[in-house]
Amino acid sequence: MHGEPFRSGFVAIIGRPNVGKSTLLNSILGEKIVITSDKPQTTRNRVKGIHNIPGAQIIFIDTPGIHRATSMLNRYMVDEALASIREVDLILFVMEANAPAGSQESLILELITDVAIPVILIINKIDLVPKSALLESIERYARLNRFREIIPVSALSGDAWSKS
Repeated sequence: MHGEPFRSGFVAIIGRPNVGKSTLLNSILGEKIVITSDKPQTTRNRVKGIHNIPGAQIIFIDTPGIHRATSMLNRYMVDEALASIREVDLILFVMEANAPAGSQESLILELITDVAIPVILIINKIDLVPKSALLESIERYARLNRFREIIPVSALSGDAWSKS
């Protein structure tokens, strides 16, 4: 480590409410640092978790769900999530494998369209859909040519899917 530069980077985890952003962060860190619940909007402020690897640290920022907010509290939470997009080196956009893409995903895709930061699409909850449906989702999102990578996972079980 002597003489080698120490690196660090910030990664925002974004998505609509209840797609598993906090569960993903807990899985990455290997411990439960963020509350998870079936109730939407459990994460109300940005939560940071640090993952150490040799010679580097990755600071993950778990954000409130992005949605069309009407109440003052919900607008505050969405603003918290959007502020994270402007402050990071990488964005993890989390979607559910078992939910069809809707207007909330379209809203998020719009928000990240002109962002110069690399975006990785995480398709979560792969344990809830057949592989054929998962392949269709991967192909649909790959056609957008917006994502640096598309990674199907089950944040709850820690499993990742591979084509083999």
